[in-house]
Amino acid sequence: MNNKKYLILLSFFLFFLVVIFCWLFLVSNILVENKKLEFYIKKNTSFTEFFKIISPHLKSKTSFRLASKLKKFDKNIKPGRYIIEKSMNNHQLINNLRVNNIPVNLTFNNLERIENLASVISNQLEVDSLDLINQLLNEEFLKKNGFNSNNALSMYIPNSYELFWNTSSVNFQKRMYREYLKFWNEERLSRAKEINLTPIQVSILASIVNKESSKNIERPVIAGVYLNRLNKKIKLQADPTVIYSMKKKENNFKKIIKRVLFKDLNLNSEYNTYRYFGLPPGPICMPDISSIDAVLNYKKHDYLYFVANPNKPGYHSFSKNLRDHNNYRRVYLNWLRKKK
Repeated sequence: MNNKKYLILLSFFLFFLVVIFCWLFLVSNILVENKKLEFYIKKNTSFTEFFKIISPHLKSKTSFRLASKLKKFDKNIKPGRYIIEKSMNNHQLINNLRVNNIPVNLTFNNLERIENLASVISNQLEVDSLDLINQLLNEEFLKKNGFNSNNALSMYIPNSYELFWNTSSVNFQKRMYREYLKFWNEERLSRAKEINLTPIQVSILASIVNKESSKNIERPVIAGVYLNRLNKKIKLQADPTVIYSMKKKENNFKKIIKRVLFKDLNLNSEYNTYRYFGLPPGPICMPDISSIDAVLNYKKHDYLYFVANPNKPGYHSFSKNLRDHNNYRRVYLNWLRKKK
């Protein structure tokens, strides 16, 4: 074979290699309707399982499979949340699926129990809700960090957090404990000490305040009422604790209870503050930050009672003595009767 023919064949071969290389690594291979696609990979996913999931979004399945083998991606599938862009070629796609696990913005608030928290989290992360419940109530972890099964909910500060979608139950709990320690900074710890409450006790009282009023402007006043009663060794007599006791006894936290009756006040539950002195053993809901800060920065006054104000929906009438309280209460009950 003369040199000319050899060069021609070599040129064709090199051209063929360039075409193959471009086909494998440089040509866009994503088939999506919009510019971007949110893509999730579960842990322990095999390449075969992954390939079935991503195939509908590929222009060329063959080129991606070959590129994956050449880049050894087929042996190293990483779980997580990824964003796939329409312009990506196989090289960009594989590199993206290797290193660009994108966090999710995890949000939770206004929950009554650990079970509710686990349900909300499992809808936002890959974790199984039952596995998460078991971990959040893990006795060893709780005891080590000063909690128990009754007050475990107080460790979770309602907010938005960035976590990887494939975060495990253990790592979620550890992250939330770090956030708890960060939230309870020196200033908040100092305020809690001034009112003779631990952070957990503050959260328990804040949960009652949270349930009593949705008005941020009123919450420090209500917190002041309960702190006055605690300091005077008077039962808190908080209706939300009765409602929680009723739900807990029936094991039905979906039940809607609009009004507490006299017969309900005698329910034998350690959460019922009409029957037992002091704070209940744990929060009756996950208090939001404004409720926690309302307790820490409570309004100083001499009020010992309050009742809903029918003339100002959502707000309350406050009293320093039982006589005035009964007058306000009579107004409220008359309003209820008229409303049937």
